[in-house]
Amino acid sequence: MDEENILKFVQAYLKKKGFKQTEHAFQEELQHNKTAQNSSSPVSSNSQFDADIAKRLRSFSESENGAAQYHDGYSKLRSWTYSSLDLYRFELLRVLYPVFIHCFMDLVANGHIHEARAFFNSFREDHEMMHLRDLQKLEGVLSPSHLEEMEFAHSLRQSKVNIKICQYSYELLLQFLHKSQSTTVLGIINEHINFQVSPGQPSSITDDAEAVTLIGSSQDPVNQINQKEIHWGLLEDSLEERLEKAGALLSDSEKAEGETKEGEWDDNKKKTVEAGKQGAPTKKLKKDKATGTTGKATRPDTNVVTIAPRVKPELPLPTIPPEVEQSILDDLRNRVQLSSVALPSVSFYTFINTHDGLNCSSISHDGSLVAAGFSDSSLKIWDMAKLGQQTVGSVLQGDNDATPTSNGGKRSYTLFQGHSGPVYSATFSPAGDFILSSSADSTIRLWSTKLKGNLVCYKGHNYPVWDVQYSPVGHYFASASHDRTARIWSMDRIQPLRIMAGHLSDVDCVQWHSNCNYIATGSSDKTVRLWDVQSGECVRVFLGHRSMVLSLAMSPDGRYMASGDEDGAIMMWDISSGRCVMPLMGHTSCVWTLAYSGEGSLLASGSADCTVKLWDVTTSTRVSKTEENKSGNTSRLRSLKTLPTKSTPVYSLRFSRRNLLFGAGVLSKAV
Repeated sequence: MDEENILKFVQAYLKKKGFKQTEHAFQEELQHNKTAQNSSSPVSSNSQFDADIAKRLRSFSESENGAAQYHDGYSKLRSWTYSSLDLYRFELLRVLYPVFIHCFMDLVANGHIHEARAFFNSFREDHEMMHLRDLQKLEGVLSPSHLEEMEFAHSLRQSKVNIKICQYSYELLLQFLHKSQSTTVLGIINEHINFQVSPGQPSSITDDAEAVTLIGSSQDPVNQINQKEIHWGLLEDSLEERLEKAGALLSDSEKAEGETKEGEWDDNKKKTVEAGKQGAPTKKLKKDKATGTTGKATRPDTNVVTIAPRVKPELPLPTIPPEVEQSILDDLRNRVQLSSVALPSVSFYTFINTHDGLNCSSISHDGSLVAAGFSDSSLKIWDMAKLGQQTVGSVLQGDNDATPTSNGGKRSYTLFQGHSGPVYSATFSPAGDFILSSSADSTIRLWSTKLKGNLVCYKGHNYPVWDVQYSPVGHYFASASHDRTARIWSMDRIQPLRIMAGHLSDVDCVQWHSNCNYIATGSSDKTVRLWDVQSGECVRVFLGHRSMVLSLAMSPDGRYMASGDEDGAIMMWDISSGRCVMPLMGHTSCVWTLAYSGEGSLLASGSADCTVKLWDVTTSTRVSKTEENKSGNTSRLRSLKTLPTKSTPVYSLRFSRRNLLFGAGVLSKAV
């Protein structure tokens, strides 16, 4: 081995370990030596280097690239981490996953394919619970070229992982790495992990949402995006503002009376509807036509909020018909103020006899209409008032007893046919006179609930459309698709007004901001993005979810946003800062739907675990660190009530303008 090769090994080692200053000093010394040699008599290069040194460097280089080094290094780190004290083990376990995936990818990059597969299969069980989807993607990496071709793997190799850890845990890790002398693991940690060391005690499990995040090359654009200015307030001259100026808000006693009247009216309409208290533990995948759908987060579109700033609309707003405006004002005047001690009444609609064909459900703003999309490409709407007039025992039938019978019986619903693929989403207009549906046929259709027919077919997406949502003022709507884009439409144009592109995977759900100037999108890439509807630009990226985001909801004042994922976690976000305010843990399966109450004090969540949960999300009841340490989990303090069903996964939730909570789901045989 000549001098030139040895110098290359040394430079490669310094570069691999990330010792930039040492590498720079080494290069300067080499340059200085070359200058000195040129001015003096030439000397044999091999005489300057001992043969034993060259041998050691060669063996060191080979050992560095050897497959056994990765397996042994990770195995030692894993054993040491699991044997650590319980107090620090939780923080130290965060280091294992990034080390694991980079060991695997380095083995593949070095051409050790069989060793990489053996390593992957040996330790994958440690990470399947939290990172199953990532592991499924990495399973497809079978050659060095795949690391460059696969966008996910390439992003991981180009980025760093930011891990929060306390000072003592960090020192324990450094001591272990020094004693173990595992240069392979040390190199991976130096190159791909950035530690945020904080004084004090180890962080609790509730802080884990933001404890591990991607930084580096992929995070830089995110930081730049999150610096953009946004205006989260409510629209000027809204109906709520008019009520405030007129001083027409009712007293609590009058509102309570209004709720009683509303409850009586709804009871008369729906007394024959089977109250849903049922659910299924099976997960619902959107590609599965029998059970696949994305949760719909529905936000009441008019709310009395006094502290929210007022902003101007960026889109031309439609004129509200006088009769609709009067109806909304009446509802606002009679709204019941909810709180942690005043929980809402709940009306739950249960679908039966659907034969695993129901994909989605939607409820109108007053709860009088319920829609359902099916795998046979049909959309069906039930009128609760008419359903209540039928014989005792009537329920929401899916396929059976739903068509005209030979003895002259009438179907209990209105059937809408036009799609050529499964219907994945449906949404009512604020007035309830229109309904939109999206399908696997890549189209969106507009239907009239009064004319009972199809009006428009909107074409633009190239793949199945998973979600569609009306804006709070109507006329405009947003869609989310498998083609990784979200699009904004207006009812009077067949082409989209804006196309939002930026997600790395399916856009699974979409939700409008309260002031209609922004839309939020949740994706299978585990991120939530906020988009400006006027410019089409992404103005916020929310990082923290560990699985696909299935549902979204905006607070009535527009300041906060809630998102639910496939693992059952709910994140509350501050839209201004882009930071997670509070993770809400409690569901054990997919969170398919989220809804804020009218005044924004409560958040309702519906899940595949067959429960509806009510959460206290008021800022005045923010949990302090002292209370958190005493309780061990802030989610328990914020969870107000869990409403279990017998065997009904919760597909959709909606608060009426008077703060009555409506829900819908399909009866499942699995218990």
